[in-house]
Amino acid sequence: MTMSFASLRVISRSLINAHRRRHYTTSNDPTDLRARLMDEIKAAMKVKDAVTSTTLRSVLSDVYAADKVSNGKVPSSTVANIVRKAVVRRNEAAAKFTQASRQELADKELRETEILSKFLPPLLSEAEIDQALREIIGALPAGFNPQKSLGHIYKEFYLKVNKSAVDTSLVKRRADVLLAAK
Repeated sequence: MTMSFASLRVISRSLINAHRRRHYTTSNDPTDLRARLMDEIKAAMKVKDAVTSTTLRSVLSDVYAADKVSNGKVPSSTVANIVRKAVVRRNEAAAKFTQASRQELADKELRETEILSKFLPPLLSEAEIDQALREIIGALPAGFNPQKSLGHIYKEFYLKVNKSAVDTSLVKRRADVLLAAK
């Protein structure tokens, strides 16, 4: 079996370029938020839904920026925090637009909020937050100073509970209320 020089060159080039090919994979894990965002972007592009694809791309760009800062892929909980912050920003913008009598822009921001809200994990209820905080406060030593131990309480709380599963301002309010009651 003899091969011509041209056919050998084609084979060698295909072997050399094989490592340069990009292999895109998506995870079937429903908790992988990054994969869900990518799948939704693809679906929106297929049906030519510009609002959805633009909204999700902007959030994915924030995720990629976080990846770059951390020198690797950020976990799904961080992606959830990024999505949650995007929802908060859009809600604040909608409120500002409503105050400025720009209802069409407010509606656009609220539509984007609805799109992004589908990706947010459910938040813990106030009762669940209170239960975790009571356990932590109950484990504190007898003569503790409530203001000085607040940092310790937050640290212990976020070791137990994923930060993306709670509203941090609610945790702060509830911790203050529970410490004042003790």
